[in-house]
Amino acid sequence: MNIVSLFVAWLVVATSFYFISKLPFIGVEIDTPQKTLVSAAVFGIVTALVRPVLEFAFKLPNILTFGWLDGFFSFLITVICFGIAAYLVQGFRLRFGIWSAILGALTLSIVMKIIYTILPLNS
Repeated sequence: MNIVSLFVAWLVVATSFYFISKLPFIGVEIDTPQKTLVSAAVFGIVTALVRPVLEFAFKLPNILTFGWLDGFFSFLITVICFGIAAYLVQGFRLRFGIWSAILGALTLSIVMKIIYTILPLNS
């Protein structure tokens, strides 16, 4: 991944976080736009560090379910990374705890999909 792709991904996550924080029923609160940028960076770092460990931890359950729950485990990893990022960044809160992490991760994936569909990026 080159630096431009990394920068674009960071901006997409930051934009998604900003949008999510404006939805009152989700329960994701971010104090300032600057905290949104920091939260997106921390989320990216946490995901890069924690995802491989959690994928390894979920390898056996995934094998036992013949891969049928692969999408669920991937989503669960995103929820965990979302919660860790909120824990690490002061000014990034999950008002409803795990429910905000679940709703936030779900909304994050939807908003990011929409943004990446709109952006004219060459893959």
